[in-house]
Amino acid sequence: MKLFIKLALFAICGLGISYAFAISTPYWFKPKAEAHVDVTDAALIRQGAYLARAGDCIACHTAPGGKPFAGGLGMQTPMGTIYSTNITPDAQTGIGGYSYGDFERAVRKGIRPDGTHLYPAMPYVSYAVVKDEDIKALYAYFMSSVEGVRQDNQPTTMPWPLSMRWPLAWWQLIFAQPRDFAATTTDPQLVRGAYLVEGLAHCGACHTPRGIAFQETALADGPNSRFLSGSVLEGWYAKNLRDEDTGLSTWTVDEIVDFLKTGRNAKTAAFGSMSDVVEHSTQYLAADDLTAIATYLKSLNARDGRSPTWQPKEDLTTAALKAGDFSAPGAMSYVEHCATCHRMDGKGAPRIYPALAGNSMVFADDPSSLIQVTLAGGRMPRTPHDTMAFTMPGFAHLTNREVAAMLNFIRNGWGNHGSEITEADISRMRHEIARKPKHYVPGEQE
Repeated sequence: MKLFIKLALFAICGLGISYAFAISTPYWFKPKAEAHVDVTDAALIRQGAYLARAGDCIACHTAPGGKPFAGGLGMQTPMGTIYSTNITPDAQTGIGGYSYGDFERAVRKGIRPDGTHLYPAMPYVSYAVVKDEDIKALYAYFMSSVEGVRQDNQPTTMPWPLSMRWPLAWWQLIFAQPRDFAATTTDPQLVRGAYLVEGLAHCGACHTPRGIAFQETALADGPNSRFLSGSVLEGWYAKNLRDEDTGLSTWTVDEIVDFLKTGRNAKTAAFGSMSDVVEHSTQYLAADDLTAIATYLKSLNARDGRSPTWQPKEDLTTAALKAGDFSAPGAMSYVEHCATCHRMDGKGAPRIYPALAGNSMVFADDPSSLIQVTLAGGRMPRTPHDTMAFTMPGFAHLTNREVAAMLNFIRNGWGNHGSEITEADISRMRHEIARKPKHYVPGEQE
């Protein structure tokens, strides 16, 4: 009994020390002197507007049907739903009362003016490398050009004690240390591309694998080659962006630029979260910045020194389908539900219906995106460059067996070769889709 009491007291003391440390950390990051920012400087505001596009702020901080930057977008996590916050300059419910120092600490360090810590759904780990002049431009833009919206922030659905924020201080101490951008080359184009990819564009937030504590396992390119090597978030597999079979090995710089600018190219089309990125962010970037990003991505080596070795098998599928041979498992389902758009040869129609033959998303090691877009459907981004935002219907009405057979046919047709998808995989994705959060838009839930 005495041992139990000692252990309990030790645990309580440990928690007390941890809590005291956590609530004191915000004061470690306060600047020595508040920087002055002229929020009326027109050039600075224009720069901030461009950088806000590069950071895709509007996509996360705007709910479907909601006011720009007013928050309310629900983001699914294993512990519950996190809602994005109001970042309009409204003084009561937004960031209108933030000084520049408050703004800088929130964006780069994940700490609010009141000392509470932000969940890492906000990519402050990436924004840590954004330069002072760019943070100042963003501050000027949000304070002077964004319309203030009176809208309260929504609490998370995380149960206690997971909803407590003070343990995030320890998470930030371990995984979100203050850092500066470190260029690894003198090539100005590669430096610019790396700065955008690692920083404002926060590509790693989706495309880099996460660890057990939901931390990104790499924040920049390095010996472990984990950076941008592909990851799953909200049931979508964010593509491997490195130089390998399931990555960008067969993409040219121009094809990457085309994809980021329009949401489609000769190989594939954007869907899911990437459709939002193109629609709200990358289509607005300058040609030089898009080329810098694409050039940097093409400079990334394959993981663990792997070389791109994927070669298509002999295409026996096209001839069989055109001859009316639908005997292969899943072939009839493909003809009934997919062939009208994607064609008997699996090549689709350029810039309209994505090709399935040779599409790395189709035969990716992780088929999550393929399964989800088949069940739930998808929509291409709308841009001035391709104004038709084609929509793919969902096929959730099919049985798990039918979906699995159809997708296995696609993953191994026209020269593709991918691992088997099981009925259990389809069932798990149905559950994932069913638990996706609802967004908060005032008036709709009231």
